[in-house]
Amino acid sequence: MDLSTSSSLWAYGSVWLFFSLLVYFKFSHSDMILTPSLLVYFFLLVLFEWFCHLYLPILLGMVLLSSACWYVLSVASPRKMLPVAGKAVFITGCDSGFGNASAYKMDAMGFKVIASVLDLESPGAKDLRKRCSDRLTIIQMDLTKPEDIQKACRIIREQTAETGLWTLVNNAGYCEHFGNAELLLMSTYRSTMEVNFFGTLNLTKALLPLIRSARGRIVTITSPAGEHSFPFLAAYGASKAALSRVMDIFRHELTPWGVNVSVILPGSYKTGAHDNKPHWEKQHKKLLANLPPELLQEYGKDYICETQDLFLKYGEKAESDFSPVIESITDAILSENPKVRYYAGKKMWLLYFIGIYLPLCISDNFFKSIFLTNKTLPKALEKQNSE
Repeated sequence: MDLSTSSSLWAYGSVWLFFSLLVYFKFSHSDMILTPSLLVYFFLLVLFEWFCHLYLPILLGMVLLSSACWYVLSVASPRKMLPVAGKAVFITGCDSGFGNASAYKMDAMGFKVIASVLDLESPGAKDLRKRCSDRLTIIQMDLTKPEDIQKACRIIREQTAETGLWTLVNNAGYCEHFGNAELLLMSTYRSTMEVNFFGTLNLTKALLPLIRSARGRIVTITSPAGEHSFPFLAAYGASKAALSRVMDIFRHELTPWGVNVSVILPGSYKTGAHDNKPHWEKQHKKLLANLPPELLQEYGKDYICETQDLFLKYGEKAESDFSPVIESITDAILSENPKVRYYAGKKMWLLYFIGIYLPLCISDNFFKSIFLTNKTLPKALEKQNSE
């Protein structure tokens, strides 16, 4: 037998042996069940091993086959879910969007749900009262008001005295306006940070004793804008970046307490003020009225108005099916081993692959093609180009 062939057989044989032991372990612990799709995966693995054996160096082939085996184990193993009975969850921002859909889903699953809304008479709050069971409790809370947070915490302690608080879902978020970082008003930066970062942090800290006592969970909706430098989203992105960072620190620090911390990173969805054109018009007028005259002259009204129109059109293309996000929230609440990060949405993997792993010359052009599509140049640039 050729020496290289012998080495190859030993190498690939060791991968198969280790893979077989893991499969046996998972079958014996009921983590894996034999399904037609699993048999297809095994058949594809055999074909892949044959390809590696014939055409690739031994070391590279071992690495690729090991990666393929690990992938099959991860997708073929059903995630162990914990029972719902006796668990209470608190979800913020339930007037609409992910919060409203999550509250309805958790109630339907049998959780004791406490849902916060900005307005007790909002359509979303009325809809939850109509559709949900009597286990649901709706409370009014504004994250920018410490007294509202204190009142909410008192109600939660009373409502969860017997069950404990299993999960806090930090869903409430706010995007006041968008536009060039230089043009955004400082009040926009502050108000966005007050809700998305300081308010959420204040609430989380206030409820941590209850969550630690229950060895529960913190699930937080952040944003890809906090991971990547999306043009025109400086205020929103900065607030979500700060939120993601502090949640990841909580994750490390709360591990000894048995508390799991997860973040959900949704794609573009029609939530909150996405379709609220009067809101965007009001913010647009506020921006134009408060910009320093020299800055307004440098950029020009036409450029600022076009940016507004482009973003509103971009919002029209957002997804209206929340199910990927709701499934991620559900898994983070109930999975025996929840993920640290959930990328929820179509093609999210592509966004992160391009933004993290590809060279800047490629990722920059990719994000420019999405956001920097203005046909109108700032006035000062237009003048420089003409000269």
